[in-house]
Amino acid sequence: MPFRLLKPQVETIISDTTKSVDERLLSICQLLESHLEYYNWVGFYFANSDKKELYLGPYIGEPTDHTVIPFGKGICGQVAVSNENFVVPDVAAQDNYIACSITVKAEIVVPIFKDGKNIGQIDIDSNTPDPFTDKDERFLEFVCTKVSEIL
Repeated sequence: MPFRLLKPQVETIISDTTKSVDERLLSICQLLESHLEYYNWVGFYFANSDKKELYLGPYIGEPTDHTVIPFGKGICGQVAVSNENFVVPDVAAQDNYIACSITVKAEIVVPIFKDGKNIGQIDIDSNTPDPFTDKDERFLEFVCTKVSEIL
C-alpha cells in the first residue's frame, strides 16, 4: 500500500483518544507490518536518558530478547546517540549490529523527537535485502512526528 494511503490511517490511530498510548503505538506497528510486505518487525524503543538505555515498547513481529539496549550499542543504540536516521541495507555488513533473527537482512531506525529531544525511535527489520528508500525514511519521519504528539 502506498505511503500516501497509510498516512491518514496513522493520523486516525493517533487521534483515537479512547485507546491508551501503548494501544495506539501497537496499532501503528500492526498497520505498518500488515500493509508493507518488507516490514517484518516493527517496534518502538524509548529512551531513559539518565541510564543511557533504550527500553522496548509496543512491537509486532518475532519475540526479541533485546528489551533493553545501551546507548551506542547496535543500530538503535547508535541512533540514540547520533539523533539521525540510520538505514542499513545489509545488516551483515555492520560491525555494531545486534542480531535479532537470522532472517533479518536490513533495518531502518528513525528517531522520535519531543521538544527537540530524542526520546525514542521506530525500528523496522526486513527479511528483504536493501528494501528501504528515501520514501520509507520520509514516511517514518511522518509517523514519528505524529507519535510525538501523544507522548
